Amino acid sequence: MRNTSQNTNIQEGEDTMKPVRMTALAAVAAGSLGMAQASEITVGMITTLSGGGAGLGVDVRDGFLLALDMAGDHDIRLVVEDDAQRPELAVQIAERMIQSERADILTGIIWSNLAMAVVPSTVAQDIFYLSPNAGPSALAGANCHRDYFNVAWQNDMLHEGAGAYANELGYENTFIMAPNYPAGTDALAGFKRYFEGDLAGELFTQVGQTDYAAEIAQIRASGADSIFIFLPGGMGISFMRQYEQSGLDLPIVSAAFTFSQDILPAVGAAALGVFNASQWSPDLDNDANTAFVAAFRAAYGRIPSLYASQGFDTANLILSAAGQADISDRDAFREALRAADFASVRGDFAWAPNQHPIQRVYIREVVEVEGEITNRIVGVAFEEHRDVHGENCAM
Repeated sequence: MRNTSQNTNIQEGEDTMKPVRMTALAAVAAGSLGMAQASEITVGMITTLSGGGAGLGVDVRDGFLLALDMAGDHDIRLVVEDDAQRPELAVQIAERMIQSERADILTGIIWSNLAMAVVPSTVAQDIFYLSPNAGPSALAGANCHRDYFNVAWQNDMLHEGAGAYANELGYENTFIMAPNYPAGTDALAGFKRYFEGDLAGELFTQVGQTDYAAEIAQIRASGADSIFIFLPGGMGISFMRQYEQSGLDLPIVSAAFTFSQDILPAVGAAALGVFNASQWSPDLDNDANTAFVAAFRAAYGRIPSLYASQGFDTANLILSAAGQADISDRDAFREALRAADFASVRGDFAWAPNQHPIQRVYIREVVEVEGEITNRIVGVAFEEHRDVHGENCAM
């Protein structure tokens, strides 16, 4: 049956982007739904739709909804709520979705500190959690779980690519900086794992920080020949604007989070020329991605970000599993998720044993194309890359 009464629970005023139909229509490549599913699947999406990180959550939600919109008939009921980037609120929402909404699957969390607050208790209650973004190292190793799937990455992965590429760029004395929360510590650990030069300095900033004058002064005094930053969402916008105004002109290398499409229009020309590592890019040349980018632009009037691509892939993974197994048979549905029989916008998709992706990590450069600032692939950092923490996973 087609679900035409989707409960989205999105508060008014959280998003000014072009709306999509909020009747969950569903998204997977034609032909990948092999059998009709018997039971409705309730998916609870907890994501950030307000505050400085709202752009990330909006894009995950919009990518997921676009996938649902493209699929046609399905039995997905989607419930969306705003976590406001607050761990305690995310926990409350998760419990409400599990107890009141009877969610079969939770997804949507952007921030790793929120994931650490929600995921362990979710899987302990025999609910699947599929991450479209947050990939804390603590959930990839000894604390991996058969019902936790990360559709995006483990946090270290893209920063490892940035560290490797910094070597190719000839950087020898890099100043590194990230917010002080699980994804920030994973980011700097990942960069340092592959970077062969020296560190001019290492800083952890406050999550949600907007004033970086003191940090920029420290960078200026450090003798650095380059900078590595991980500052997603509004943090990246604030830093880059202040960095441009400071007159400091050191080259920046980063991962896609800080130079994703959701912030590039706000940062503007200051981002041009920055190299960043990513598992996806809007110019990636495969049929699934070409169709996704065109459909996203048509629906929302903007270039999709990597967050939108991850929401899209997460929805398609769920739909592919729903085409193979009934959600009431948890073991069969889990195996269907493990099969990952869907057309990912990043190309080939495979799981490592800890249920995190094995994937190519690209190097992108921020460029201007026909008046729009965006990313283009200029190289490859790793082929078939997997995270180091999976070695400690017992699965």
